[in-house]
Amino acid sequence: MSVIEEIRARLAALEPVSVDIGDDSHLHAGHAGARSGGHYRVTVVSDHFAGKTKVARQRMIYDALGDLMRTSVHALAIDGALTAEEANSQPTRKEL
Repeated sequence: MSVIEEIRARLAALEPVSVDIGDDSHLHAGHAGARSGGHYRVTVVSDHFAGKTKVARQRMIYDALGDLMRTSVHALAIDGALTAEEANSQPTRKEL
């Protein structure tokens, strides 16, 4: 299983409506920390985030990933941790 597939499988614990995962590892070639794991970015839409602060939502994502954060993932950028309602109310790129 690839790291992206493993990230997706672990985030399933949050019962996401959608998960977007990007691999930015190629942008960090030669970076000392990149040898121990990749650089990824995620956007997760889940109603489990309802009523939670931004920090609590990020912790939920890190907790779901567990030991991947010490092995296969060197860096994780959380572009969004949104409820479905929040995701639906955001403007699309065409609207910007």
